[in-house]
Formats: sequence, C-alpha cells, structure tokens
Amino acid sequence: MVEMRRIDAGELTLRAAVAGEGPLVVMVHGFPESWYSWRHQIGPVAEAGFTVCAIDVRGYGGSDKPHEVPAYSLEHIVSDVVGVAHALSPRAPAILVGHDWGAPIVWNSALTNPDRFRAVAGLSVPFAGVPQRPFTEVFREHFTSRGRFFYQEYFQQPGVAEAEAEADPRAFVRRMMYSISGDVPEGDYWDKPAGATFLDGLPDVTDPEGLPGWLSDTDLSFYAAEFKASGFRGPLNRYRNHEADYEWLQGWQGKRIESPALFIGGSRDPATTLFGAVADPVAMMRMFAPRVEGHVLEGCGHWTQQERPAEVNALLLDWLARLESAN
Repeated sequence: MVEMRRIDAGELTLRAAVAGEGPLVVMVHGFPESWYSWRHQIGPVAEAGFTVCAIDVRGYGGSDKPHEVPAYSLEHIVSDVVGVAHALSPRAPAILVGHDWGAPIVWNSALTNPDRFRAVAGLSVPFAGVPQRPFTEVFREHFTSRGRFFYQEYFQQPGVAEAEAEADPRAFVRRMMYSISGDVPEGDYWDKPAGATFLDGLPDVTDPEGLPGWLSDTDLSFYAAEFKASGFRGPLNRYRNHEADYEWLQGWQGKRIESPALFIGGSRDPATTLFGAVADPVAMMRMFAPRVEGHVLEGCGHWTQQERPAEVNALLLDWLARLESAN
C-alpha cells in the first residue's frame, strides 16, 4: 500500500510515496520525471522488507518550489535527501537509489554524508568523482564554442526552455523520453546548431497509439498533469547551478565513495558513457567508488528502471538482499 506523504526535510517540505516497513530506501528521480518514475520498484522493494520513500525532488510535483536559481544547488538538494532520511530513519543509516539527475544527487549524498547513508545505487549516470572544473566549462569547450547545440547550454537562460516545455508539457515529455529511449531508431538527433531549440529535430511518435510499450497513455498523462500544474522552472534550475555545485564539492576533493555501490546503465543511453567520453563506465567508477558493482543493459536507453523494470528489479533486489545479509 503506497501512502502519499508530506515530509519535513528541514529547509522545505517534500511530497513522497512511502510503502513498506524495514530499513529505509530513498529513491530520487531525474528530469523531467517524478516519484512516479519508481512505480515499478516501490512495491517489490517494499515487499522485500524495506521502507521505500520515492520523493518528488524540490521544484517537482507536490514538493515545495522555491523560485530562486541558487535554491536548486546540489548542496540544498543533498540537504533535502539527508532531511528525508533523518525524518524516516533517525537512528539508522539509509540506502539511496537515484536515476538521471537523481544519480548525481545520491552519489554526492553518499560521498558527503557517509555516516548517514550505508549504500548507494545509481541508474544511467555513473559517478565520476569530485569535478575538476564546472561542467559549464566542459560543454562550452566542446559544443558552444564550436557553434553546436548542447541542451544544458539551452537550459541556462531562465525562461527560454520553460516557455518551450510549458507550451505543451505532454509533447515535451513524450518527445524527450522517446528521443533517448532504447526504442528510437539510430540517429544523431542532437547534432544541430547552437541556435536550435530543444525540440528541433527530435523524433516523435503518434500519441497515444505509437507510445513505446514501457510508457503508457496513463503514464504520460500523469507526467503531463504534474508539469502542467508545477511548471518547469524548478526542474530546469537544477541545470543552472554547475558553478555552485563545483565550488561546494571541492571540500571533498580526493575523497571516494567507500560504501557498497551499484550502477545500472544502458548501452543506448548517452548518459551511461557520459556522452561518449567513457568507454567503460564501470571501470571508470571503480576509481571513485571502489566497492561498486556495475551492469550495462544491452539495448536499454536512458529511462532505465522504466524501460527494463524486471531486469532492474532483479539486480536491485539481489543487491539489497546481499546488503542485508552482510549487515
């Protein structure tokens, strides 16, 4: 039985789907998503003997939505995750699971709060250690300075991407999800000039008949209703904090995630290879999280736990069971 709750995380209040009893597992979603992105995992993990808490990240859904860009820095969002863990499990360290933006959030929550979190799993985005420079510098060197489009550059100016996404939230979510899923035909849909919009050139499917099997009309309608109500400013503000995130994380330069870690990516997910920069994400991660075990699902796109729920659940439940047996 899933209970929708409002949880005082300290700085603000988050909405969360909570189920089960036992050791706490906090699930953190990415963009443009919701607690609902864990709909296939909440029940099985709860039935395995855990308390599952799938949050709406600040700015999303039923969670509080501060207006200012700096309110969405990693420091603040990690504080939210710590606050939720303290509220639901004040005496025992929690386990973290994150996807997309949720993966860097949980990786860095575990890195910066090793006493609060005893294990961490990230889907889609591997952990590459404490950054050596802000990510804005990286994508401006490789894309913007060469006149090429990069979506995170497009997201930088407040109001621009919001206007495009909010014009039709259902179409925005549908096209984004389809364009980096395992179902989309091969093609470099993101190779476009710097003046393009986010949706320019992205493939689409007929709605609802042509939706991929893992994304139903009901699912898409849920996401669309959430963003129609909440808007996109808060979610997009996460991308506007690369410099602040870099500065904050320098306090952990040279540190590693020493706790047990799990990584699950997709062979057709551009984030799994950090946009082609890393040939073997699991090997790369072992430099920064030496106790990681990793899996790359063949043919899987970016929406890991939604596209491949059975495989993800099997890997996650096996890992959780081994954590408990060793605890």
